Amino acid sequence: MKHGCIRIGLALMLGGAGLRGAETPLPATTPAAAGMVAAKLDGLHARLAEEVAAERYSGYVTLVARDGKIVDWRAHGWLDLEAKRPMPKDAIVRIYSMTKIVTTVAALMLFEEGKLKLTDPVEQYLPALKNRQVYAGGPAEAPKLEPAQRPMTVVELLTHTAGYYYDAPWSAEAVPMALMAKAKLWEAADLDDFVRRLAAVPLHQQPGTKFRYGIHTDLVGAIVEKISGQRIDAFFQSRIFGPLGMKDTAFWVPAEKRGRMAVLYDHAGGRAKVAVPLLGGEPTPTKGLLIPGGGLHSTAADYARFAQALLNGGELDGVRLLGRKTVELMVQNRLVGFADPHPFGGKELGFGLGVRMITNLGASRHLGSPGMFGWDGAGTTLVWMDPKERLVSILLTQHFPYNEGDIFATFMNGVYGAVEK
Repeated sequence: MKHGCIRIGLALMLGGAGLRGAETPLPATTPAAAGMVAAKLDGLHARLAEEVAAERYSGYVTLVARDGKIVDWRAHGWLDLEAKRPMPKDAIVRIYSMTKIVTTVAALMLFEEGKLKLTDPVEQYLPALKNRQVYAGGPAEAPKLEPAQRPMTVVELLTHTAGYYYDAPWSAEAVPMALMAKAKLWEAADLDDFVRRLAAVPLHQQPGTKFRYGIHTDLVGAIVEKISGQRIDAFFQSRIFGPLGMKDTAFWVPAEKRGRMAVLYDHAGGRAKVAVPLLGGEPTPTKGLLIPGGGLHSTAADYARFAQALLNGGELDGVRLLGRKTVELMVQNRLVGFADPHPFGGKELGFGLGVRMITNLGASRHLGSPGMFGWDGAGTTLVWMDPKERLVSILLTQHFPYNEGDIFATFMNGVYGAVEK
């Protein structure tokens, strides 16, 4: 017990190291002033430190903001476990699918400007995807196909109901997965090449019939490129990252910042080993596929500014990304009436445009509020935005398997357990 306390104390001490002079992404306040209980937040961090001390997770960065002010922002554990380099609060991590919310916002900017309609057929912008075929049975060597009953639409891409999937065992049946893998999408040189490769892949089901998490947001990014005339990284930088001051968010990490990049670990057999990143190699400014559905790196500070802008109704510090009514549209549940209306079978969840929402708190596995919205990433990263409690909650790790031990519930219960007023 004594040694366990020493390890936890060390992890908490390390959590405070590395960024005492950090630039604050939002104004700071105390838990008491924000209506939260400091002792309960300390208890949450002691619990997270236990995970580090037990070597179940290598490290974390967490950030909680209420009413637009940072209440709690800490780091635990190790940026690099082997080198024993402490995790700093400004650690850069692969946020994987938290990228999808950024891409959705980019598309909704064009929607507001009248350059894009949610009901537009995808083939209007990506003609290589005309005349879609749908998998109807048979082996991968000789699949049975049938014509799509109608074209996919932009809103179906944004809601993952267009009929595509990922080439991963958890997201598709064996044959469609094999057909997707055969196209080698992640070896594409750019999004144009990605779309060309995808043209040979059938849909998994008829458009607009089922939520199936997949490559849809990558196609949204390709549409953003076609409409804007900019590569997706340039659009993000000029319209979102630059204006919001998100200085550490990009599809690659430049050499001068690599020292702040957290190592990605795969926890297998009770031990952590360095993991191979998903979706192939990482791009550079001049080479490699930029993945709008999962390719960004970011920090807690940067993503807090983005999340706070959405929680504010699309604006932060005089920078307006979206109108208030557009954000309101974004967080409406679009899966009502579907045969399976809950993402990944979560009975508490609905899905809007690029975000999930808590629609039934009584079925939730963790504390929260009806109407809170957000998403997560495969490397065990998480964001929730809560209009009712005016909260932004961010948890960043670099850990496979995804959400091992349901660390998301541990984090969210700790945050919401600290809400007093």
